[in-house]
Amino acid sequence: MLAYYFHLGLRSLRRNPALTTLMVMAVGFGVAASMITYSVFRAVSGNPIPDKSAQLFIPQIDGWGPQQNQKGEPAEALTYNDAMALLRAHEAKRQTMLYPVQLAVLPDGKRDLPLNASGYAVGSDFFAMFEVPFRYGGGWSLQDDDARAADVVISGELNQKLFGGANSVGRTIDLGGHDYRVVGVASHWNPRPRFYDLFSTSGFADEPDFYLPFARALDLHMYTGGRNSCRGELSFTNWTDYTQSNCVWITPWVELDTPAEVASYRSFLTHYAAEQQRAGRFNWAPNVRLRDVAQWLDHERVVPPESRISLAVALGFFLICLVNTIGLLLAKFLRRSGEIGVRRALGATRREIYTQYLIEAGTVGLAGGVLGLLLTALGVGGVGVLFPPQIAKLAQLDASLVGLTLAVAIVATVLAAFYPAWRAAHVQPAWQLKSS
Repeated sequence: MLAYYFHLGLRSLRRNPALTTLMVMAVGFGVAASMITYSVFRAVSGNPIPDKSAQLFIPQIDGWGPQQNQKGEPAEALTYNDAMALLRAHEAKRQTMLYPVQLAVLPDGKRDLPLNASGYAVGSDFFAMFEVPFRYGGGWSLQDDDARAADVVISGELNQKLFGGANSVGRTIDLGGHDYRVVGVASHWNPRPRFYDLFSTSGFADEPDFYLPFARALDLHMYTGGRNSCRGELSFTNWTDYTQSNCVWITPWVELDTPAEVASYRSFLTHYAAEQQRAGRFNWAPNVRLRDVAQWLDHERVVPPESRISLAVALGFFLICLVNTIGLLLAKFLRRSGEIGVRRALGATRREIYTQYLIEAGTVGLAGGVLGLLLTALGVGGVGVLFPPQIAKLAQLDASLVGLTLAVAIVATVLAAFYPAWRAAHVQPAWQLKSS
C-alpha cells in the first residue's frame, strides 16, 4: 500500500503542476538557505579534538593586575618567566609551551630557492597530547628537549614540496639558516578551530609547515611570529630585555586526566601566583584560570557572530517557507474533498487517509530536497560574500550534508502536512456525497 500511495502522490503532483512547483520551490529555497549557513556553523563550532577535549587545559596567570588586565580576566598567553616556571615545575602528566615562528626553509643541499614557512616551537609532549597523526617517523623525545636537539617535524605538504612525498626521516633541511634533522612527517592535521593557538590565530589558519623544539627556539632567540601583547611603558632592545618584560606570547597547555588532577593543578597555579605576590613581582591577589578545550573555545568566542545570526535568519526563512507550504498543502488536499468522501464511504479509514496524504507530502519534500541540494551546492561556493575567506572555505557539500538536506526537507514537509492531512481525514463523507 505504501508503494501505491507513493504512486498516487506522484500522480497528484502532476495533476496541478503550478501548485506543485510553488511547494517544491518553497521547500527547496528554505532548506537550501538553512543548509548553506549550517555548513559554515558546523565547521566553526565543532569539537576539534573530541577524544581529549575534557583532558586538555590551558592555564592562565594574571601578570598585569586589575588596572591593566582584560576586565578581570588574565591574559590569553603567558610571559616568558611564567611559562618557564610552569615548564620547570612539570605538575601535569604532559605539558607543552608553544608559540608560532616564521622561517625560511631550504631542502638538503640548498640547491633551490628558499620557501617561506610558518610553524610552531613546541615541547615534545605536543604530539601525544594533541594526537598528531604521522605518515613517517614521529616526534622527538623529552631527552631531545633537554638536549636542545636540532630536530624538526614537517607537514606532509612541506614534505611533498621538499622531498616529493618520499620518506624524509633522517634527511636535513635548513630552517632560518640552521640545519635540522627531520624526525617525523605529519599526516594532514589541522584541527578546526585551531584550539591550541587562539592567541595568535582566529582558529582557522592553514596547516602549519613544521614543528621544532621549544627549548632550541629559545636558545636561538627566535621571536614570535604571532601576536605579542604588552602593558605599560616598555623599552627593550635585546632578547634578554624582551624575555624579562611583561609581554605575553607563549601559550601553555597541560593534560589532566581526573578531577583530582585538575583541582591539584589549579591549586598549584594559585600557590605560584601567591608566591609571586610575596616576592613583590605581583602586587595583587592571585588571579588564575584553568579552562578545558570547550571552555576555552567558548571564552574566546571562536564561533563568528555572523554565523549564528545567518543561521537564525535562514531558519526563520525556512519556517516561513514551511508555513506557506502548509497553506498550499491545505488548499491542495481540500480541493479533493469529493474524492476523500468517496474513499471514506467505500471503507477507507482515517488512518489510511493520513498515510496517503503524508506520503504525498513526503514526495513534495523529496522534490524540494533535490532542488535544495542543487541550490546548496551553488550557495556553498558563494559563502565568501558573507564570511571571511578562511572561514568560507570550510563550508563543504559532503555526504553528511547531502543526507541531512534530503532528510530535513522530507521530515519538515511531512510535519508541515499533519494539519492539512488532519483536515482531509476529517472530511464528512455524507456531506461530500450529498453535494456531489
